[in-house]
Amino acid sequence: MVVWKNWREGITPENAVICGVDEAGRGPLAGPVVAAAVILPDNFDPLEINDSKLLTHETRERLFKHITETAVSWAVAESPPQLIDEINILQATFAAMRKAVSKLVPRPEFVFVDGNITIPKLTLQQRAIVKGDSIILPIACASILAKVTRDRIMLRLHKRFPHYGFDRHKGYPTPEHRRMIALHGPVEIHRRSFTLLEPQMSMELGDEQAETRHEV
Repeated sequence: MVVWKNWREGITPENAVICGVDEAGRGPLAGPVVAAAVILPDNFDPLEINDSKLLTHETRERLFKHITETAVSWAVAESPPQLIDEINILQATFAAMRKAVSKLVPRPEFVFVDGNITIPKLTLQQRAIVKGDSIILPIACASILAKVTRDRIMLRLHKRFPHYGFDRHKGYPTPEHRRMIALHGPVEIHRRSFTLLEPQMSMELGDEQAETRHEV
């Protein structure tokens, strides 16, 4: 369990309005990348908040409700697969982050972002922190909001495209997902700029199709 007491001590002016920013979904083969930004009150109760990847689905859902009900301000934004393919995943992630931060009221004076790169074209003081979701409480909260939001999006997309198993892998490059792409082909939510099939799988699929033609 992370101990969040005095997490902001010595890193920003005492009364500065700060926000945490994080993303979910940079690695998947399908669906959007989602960013979240959060401003917390001084008396925020962190409960069992941790890096979203270390929490169960049920815990994330419960904490999502807690964060959104008690935060001073919070926002989520997404970049769709088409934008990811157009400008690349890193720039699409930054675009979603900028959009999320721009929705916050009040406007933050300082931004903490998870990772090792600050957000370009954002005219606010900011600092990138590696593994920030286990160090900076607002980043950890943003991580949860982004993860839960994206998971919900992928569950909705599963209803449109049930063959791919988005309800299970959420678009990540699992063997099951790649196999379904090989069988059914990519759909509009797949990221065409990503390697959707491993080379060996493409060869196997070609062999299967050749055998089918020969049988016919």
